[in-house]
Amino acid sequence: MHKLTLYICLIFFSIPSFAQSGRIAGFIRSESRPLEFASVALQDTPWGTMSDTAGYFLLAHIPFGTYDISISMLGFTTKKKTIVLNGEHATLNLSFDLEESQLALEEVVVSGTMKAVSRLDSPVPVEVYTDDFFKANPTPSVFESLQNVNGVRPQLNCNVCNTGDIHINGLEGPYTMILIDGMPIVSGLSTVYGLTGIPQSLIERVEVVKGPASTLYGSEAVGGLINIITRHPDNAPLFSADVFASSWAEMNADLGWRLNVDKRAGSLLGINYFNYQNPIDHNGDGFTDVTLQNRLSLFNKWSFKRKQNRTFSLAGRYVYEDRWGGEMDWNKTFRGGEEVYGESIYTNRWEVFGIYQLPLKELVNFSFSANGHQQNSVYGSTTFLASQYIGFGQLSWHKELGARHDLLAGAAFRYTYYDDNTPATATFDTLQVPSNRASITYLPGFFVQDEIALHPNHKLLLDLRYDHNSLHGGIFSPRVNYKWNSNDKKNTLRLSMGNGYRVANVFTEDHAALTGARQVVFIGDLQPETSWNANINYVRKIFTRNNAIIGLDATAFYTNFNNRIIADYETDPNKIIFANLNGYAISRGFSLNLDLSFPSSFNANAGFTAMDVFSEDEGIKKQQLLTESFSGVWNINYTFPNARLRIDYTGNVYGPMRLPLLGELDPRAAWSPWWSIQNIQLSKSLGDQWEIYGGVKNLLNYTPPANSIARAFDPFDRGVVFDDAGQVIPTENNPYALSFDPTYVFAPNQGIRIFLGFRYTLGYARD
Repeated sequence: MHKLTLYICLIFFSIPSFAQSGRIAGFIRSESRPLEFASVALQDTPWGTMSDTAGYFLLAHIPFGTYDISISMLGFTTKKKTIVLNGEHATLNLSFDLEESQLALEEVVVSGTMKAVSRLDSPVPVEVYTDDFFKANPTPSVFESLQNVNGVRPQLNCNVCNTGDIHINGLEGPYTMILIDGMPIVSGLSTVYGLTGIPQSLIERVEVVKGPASTLYGSEAVGGLINIITRHPDNAPLFSADVFASSWAEMNADLGWRLNVDKRAGSLLGINYFNYQNPIDHNGDGFTDVTLQNRLSLFNKWSFKRKQNRTFSLAGRYVYEDRWGGEMDWNKTFRGGEEVYGESIYTNRWEVFGIYQLPLKELVNFSFSANGHQQNSVYGSTTFLASQYIGFGQLSWHKELGARHDLLAGAAFRYTYYDDNTPATATFDTLQVPSNRASITYLPGFFVQDEIALHPNHKLLLDLRYDHNSLHGGIFSPRVNYKWNSNDKKNTLRLSMGNGYRVANVFTEDHAALTGARQVVFIGDLQPETSWNANINYVRKIFTRNNAIIGLDATAFYTNFNNRIIADYETDPNKIIFANLNGYAISRGFSLNLDLSFPSSFNANAGFTAMDVFSEDEGIKKQQLLTESFSGVWNINYTFPNARLRIDYTGNVYGPMRLPLLGELDPRAAWSPWWSIQNIQLSKSLGDQWEIYGGVKNLLNYTPPANSIARAFDPFDRGVVFDDAGQVIPTENNPYALSFDPTYVFAPNQGIRIFLGFRYTLGYARD
């Protein structure tokens, strides 16, 4: 009874003080540079927010009282201050200057060693790109957003349906592994079609590892990996929206919700919708310049709070996409026919992935993922129907052995089911009558990793993995990494050497094999590719007298392939001939990243990659098709703090690439010209919740030649004459001996366009 009386008195006497409220506002900077998305929290209260692009924050309607305000941001030291709101100080204007922690290299990365470590301490070089980097050039998909990452290039593989993949250091998409939250999600069919529909509003950062990562991640991680890290529900806003449209009538919407179920579980829900239904033919070839698309993606992530802070998270994604490209008068009534040419693709895809820490004294995690992919596509009159199901599970044990050894060991298993209506999954009886047989592959593997602290400034990383492919047998993948850093941590040197392997599935990787424009021919049974790679990476931080910060990141790389699977487009212009290379292939080069940060709110990062990618077969050297010898990227921005306005200038430039021709008479250029895509954007913050942005994409209005599609006027080859061997015969109406072919593609066909959008963020209140 006495306690009840006391509670009533406390509530009664608290009413007058909480009836009055104040506001807290201010700017958060580092070396006079505004910090966006810095976390602002009144400790032990439900009030908090994030800083905007100008570093400004606002907390309104805060009851009078004494509070401890905390300012934090990844890569910076946290600052705390005690403040008092009362009648004399109802409005507080504060300013915080955060100091970089460990020279701003303390981002936590997981991709290099499969465990959370600071980027500075990782023996494997990992590049980190935050959501702020991608906001400088908003795009409707992760595929397009990677165009300004040095050494990474989104490559379109078809002039008609605009499917593509991601190249790292000149190696094609099948050599790149895509992960979401560390789980292998994009592979096989989805290497071509699965890179769209990931809601970008839910992406916290993207980690890029260049070079073989097969030791930890298995097949497909030969060229490198891209790990998309989604937000944790506790660090996400209650609601967010990012919507933009362009003058080409494209519309993209990203919506995100933070759902607080109870104290034991939090959830994150995201929706991405992209729509483009405006056929445009600026180059006059009779075909759509850009595929028309209608795409919906749903994403849901759960995080559960367990005893002793053990990890348990579960996420799922569903993607549906309907896209088509083709002759301007095509519609769905012509789908699969020979009257009007079109390429129409229906994609249904689902994914489930998560991680569960076992209730043991030791740190043992079980990671798992599963996905299903159904493809219904037509390329003119050629139909491609495919289903793919992949299940993956991995058990990993992390153990520190004394002060010098950090051990990681584990076992993994991957199940792959693939079936389509092509000869890839056909079998023949004794009478050579074909019948369908789905491809089922089992891939168990074991790996062990030991990170050895030789000295406070020296680390050695040793890895070994063994996989047993049910079709091709056992494969070993070793790796060794060495890292040195100076005492002041301004200099870091990394040396690495490793082995990678890949088991190819042509019909899920090479779009040209599906179009029906060429006959697909296999020479022998395709054997797994193997590669050896060596990298040297040097990172340097420089502080100038005027408080500017300069970051240098230089890498030299070299990869040698055995059993390289080459798609030969040139021996026979009507065929694609797949075979293991009877020789070797090399990818070598040098890249440099430069980051500049000035106290005057001016920042810039730029980089270039120079490389030589070729194969040698029976003494004949050939440059790899559709691979640039030089590429450069840049992102320059300036913030006007008082106006809360930011300007971003982004772009890329590419050197010549060797292009696939249809024979000696083909009049098209054998090499692409130098070309560049450049963009500019203005962003304006309106309070702490709204932001509007807009700008111009492809300022130079660069598009590839109008004759990129061979014989676009005759997509069914009705006017083409073939000899008995299937070769095109030059005629009066076809003097260059061409047939319809959409594979001559090196740059997007989409020209200059204006875009306008807004972002809305509702609260970062803590529970």
